[in-house]
Amino acid sequence: MRGRHAAILIHMNQQTRADLQGWLHRQKTPLGKAKRARAMLLLEQGHSYVHTAKWVGLTERNLRKWARRFYRHGVAGLHEKPRLGRTPVFSPEVALYLVKLACERPDHMDRSLSQWDCPELARKLKADGIVQSISPETVGRILRSHKLKPWRHHLWLSAKVPRDVHFAHLIRTLVELYTRPLTKEEMVLSFDEKTNLQPRPRKAATLPTRSGFPTRLEHEYKRAGALHLFAAFDTRTGKVYARTEMRKRQVEFMAFLSQLEQELPSASTRVYLVMDNLKMHKGKQVQAWLATHPRFVCHFLPVHCSWIVCYL
Repeated sequence: MRGRHAAILIHMNQQTRADLQGWLHRQKTPLGKAKRARAMLLLEQGHSYVHTAKWVGLTERNLRKWARRFYRHGVAGLHEKPRLGRTPVFSPEVALYLVKLACERPDHMDRSLSQWDCPELARKLKADGIVQSISPETVGRILRSHKLKPWRHHLWLSAKVPRDVHFAHLIRTLVELYTRPLTKEEMVLSFDEKTNLQPRPRKAATLPTRSGFPTRLEHEYKRAGALHLFAAFDTRTGKVYARTEMRKRQVEFMAFLSQLEQELPSASTRVYLVMDNLKMHKGKQVQAWLATHPRFVCHFLPVHCSWIVCYL
């Protein structure tokens, strides 16, 4: 005949008690984890195992198991151990065929699609007779295990696209501007716009991050119109000259140039502006303004090279 269970006395310090109470207060704490935390707090207060098991919804045997883990490992003992999971339903051959499909263009596989997604790949596997049934979620898990995302795409420029002499000349000029030592009279400003900035003040204050809990941002906000940011980056000092406007036209661009004219030191008699080929930058009004301010010299980027403004 088995003897009575030896009672394990639960003791904890103030930090451990605060951690367990934090689990109970968080809305996203898993139910099982919350039950175990409440059970340890009740046992620490001196309640019996029988009554504690009934109050938290655990069997007495299960409660004693978690009490032993908590006694040996502390708070870490209340976490569930990783499990092996169920036996894979689909063979490795199915995953291999799926990976092969994902790495092929749909139009080469007799599918009038621009790109694959999980539902289409699942239908293709069933249509080819590879499986009788498979869910898009399972397809997504297999693709994630192979780090494949066929529904995403990046733009690139083929090496076969011709590069003419003019393109090479512009690139050499820009690289020289960004890299060569400048005289005291020279400055190089990289200019660009950020359009449609929408200030959205929240209707309640943002709550800061806590341990195990992310920053909470109020969902409701107020609309405050849209702004256009004009900015010029000094490639040598790192200083940014900026201005916001309600519209983006030649008038606003010239207003920003006038701001630069006032803020830049008068000793800088040669200011190189590197900008993209936006029509606003080459308008008649802008050209007339530049003609009366000869210290500003514009350099326009070649086609496919707008990234040079930001990253060089």
